[in-house]
Amino acid sequence: MKILQICHKPPIPSKDGGCIAMNNISQGLLELNYKLKIISLSTSKHPLLLEQLDSDYKNKTKIEGVFVDTKLNIIDAFSNLVTYDSYNVSRFFSPDFNSLLIETLNNNNFDIIHLESLFTTPYIKTIRENSASKIILRSHNLEYMIWERLSNESNNPAKKIYLKILSSQLKKYEIDILNLVDGIATISSEDLAKYKLLACNKPIINIPFSINIDKYISQNNTLDLKNIKLFHLGSMNWKPNLEAVSYLLKDIWPYIYNKFPNLSLHIAGREMPEWMINNNIEGLTNHGEIISSTDFMNNHDIMIVPLLSAGGIRVKIIEGMALGKTIISTKIGAEGIDYTDGENILIANNTKEVTEKIDELIKNPEKIKQIGTNAKEFVKSYYNNIKIAKKLSSFYNEIINNNI
Repeated sequence: MKILQICHKPPIPSKDGGCIAMNNISQGLLELNYKLKIISLSTSKHPLLLEQLDSDYKNKTKIEGVFVDTKLNIIDAFSNLVTYDSYNVSRFFSPDFNSLLIETLNNNNFDIIHLESLFTTPYIKTIRENSASKIILRSHNLEYMIWERLSNESNNPAKKIYLKILSSQLKKYEIDILNLVDGIATISSEDLAKYKLLACNKPIINIPFSINIDKYISQNNTLDLKNIKLFHLGSMNWKPNLEAVSYLLKDIWPYIYNKFPNLSLHIAGREMPEWMINNNIEGLTNHGEIISSTDFMNNHDIMIVPLLSAGGIRVKIIEGMALGKTIISTKIGAEGIDYTDGENILIANNTKEVTEKIDELIKNPEKIKQIGTNAKEFVKSYYNNIKIAKKLSSFYNEIINNNI
């Protein structure tokens, strides 16, 4: 089978959860010996650095890309509010990338064209005009729900209205897209159910985020009960993360630190705002952008994920579980993961509940290791990369053969 994977940012280097998810799809397909071709947008935040990629990877994927300026433009954004176009998606369209896509389609015959995320869907028209291949949308999130939740959480009336309009535009766009693809592979069972509520009658399957568990080696398992290290890891250029960490620092952490002064909080991620860097918050260490997320997680104890608005699946939670970490998350933060609360994760939806969970762990420290152990086994069983790749492969074949 010959597959074209179209990415809205390079899968490598895997700087964030989206990149990791795309790269794991690539690696799974290559492991199944499929012929894979990757074309990717290259952006300011996520440049395609061909000279830094492994030669074997470049040879296997024949990866190519074109720079696209996806930075927000306030004039264009306002114009799209008036015209009711979804600027959040349309800014990913580039004539240069479109030309690369046409050239790629004219020089190859693909069985499947795999679109990574909603942000590659502006190219569907070009694909239909230049190829008879089946199109599969790999949905990373239901994007409109993120903005809808951000709108509901905002206390600024003007911002609330803006986010509501943006959410409405995205929802209309996402519903329209359902009729333009041949199949949808969601990243969580929750997203699958939400697509069906949107009256999606296209073939749809849940293909969860997957990992190579062998790459996640737990270290530094010694727990110092006099200095338990809480941590959060996430890029601050993603609004749900920024909202969550603001909530963590302004509301949750002061309350926890007042009750448990021996605890420390460590945050890390790209594009930290100045107020997070230059702060006088007691017990907090801001590590900024880090080299290795695995090392960072291994060097700390309990992950805190206080997300209030999100969709899809939180890759960092899956990675933390794979490293045997105990994780305290809101229900929204853990959305899309088939967890068991109290067994392989702890769910806490407000400051009081987070504090109660931490108090429980401090009084029963054996639970920290036990929940972490259960989490690792859970990921090993349900998020195995090769198993997920085979499931996706079966879906491809069913679409090609019109069996669904």
